[in-house]
Amino acid sequence: MERSSSTERYQPVTSKNSGDVVEVLPDLAYLTDQIVNVIFVGNPEPGNPWVLVDAGMPKSGGKIIEKAEERFGKDRPPEAIVLTHGHFDHIGGIIDILEKWHVPVYAHPLEHPYLTGSENYPDPDVTVEGGMLAKLSFLFPTDPIVITEFLEGLPEDGTVPPLPGWRWIHTPGHSAGHVSFFRDADRALIAGDAFVTVRQDQLYKVMTQEKELTGPPRYLTPDWTAAESSVHTLNGLKPAYAVTGHGEAAEGAWLTEHLDTLDRHFKELAVPDHGKYVKDEEKGNGR
Repeated sequence: MERSSSTERYQPVTSKNSGDVVEVLPDLAYLTDQIVNVIFVGNPEPGNPWVLVDAGMPKSGGKIIEKAEERFGKDRPPEAIVLTHGHFDHIGGIIDILEKWHVPVYAHPLEHPYLTGSENYPDPDVTVEGGMLAKLSFLFPTDPIVITEFLEGLPEDGTVPPLPGWRWIHTPGHSAGHVSFFRDADRALIAGDAFVTVRQDQLYKVMTQEKELTGPPRYLTPDWTAAESSVHTLNGLKPAYAVTGHGEAAEGAWLTEHLDTLDRHFKELAVPDHGKYVKDEEKGNGR
């Protein structure tokens, strides 16, 4: 395995919820790690398998392991790690975790170049319309890591081998290989950054976790047409619960109303007025 700034460069930004573990369903909980969510899927009762979805901020591996052991008990490694995508804030602790728990890592094949050292992610867009975090996004690392020996591709049939009952859905835009996970039985959704419930570009809102369902983080989204299509796809599932990559979980009528509004008015509500990745035909009007 090979580290990079994406796992080693600590980011001095956090939120009021950092360190909290919130249970959404008996077998679905999330840990807020500074400004990003790490998801635990599995019933914590003894003997039940569990899976880790995403791996937090740089240098967070020890904290994630600690919280996982509090929930599931010591000497109970996950069946696997499953990634929504490979941005620094979703893989930051993964090498430390893999050094303790030698488990497979599943990701969409389009994310593999960033997980095998082949390619850097596109640079953050510091010119994009948005708040202070957008302007500071040049500090965020885009370097790949190398976890080739543990890496597996998600099956083409949409199944998630370590997550029976869940299926993966390709939701690109924020990254080419971004995926979300959906369980039809109870309409639970792990959305990743396809949409989030906090304005991730605005420092005050990130710190206070002010709840607002919006599009993917502006400074790291290179394809707004694909991002809009992905929100439309997820809205079509009519999720009853959603855990997103950033912000608090959402459910019920609030989720239904706000996700439908975002879907219908994506250009106005989510697409920035300007930015190097924003095309004229993608922009909304009347803001």
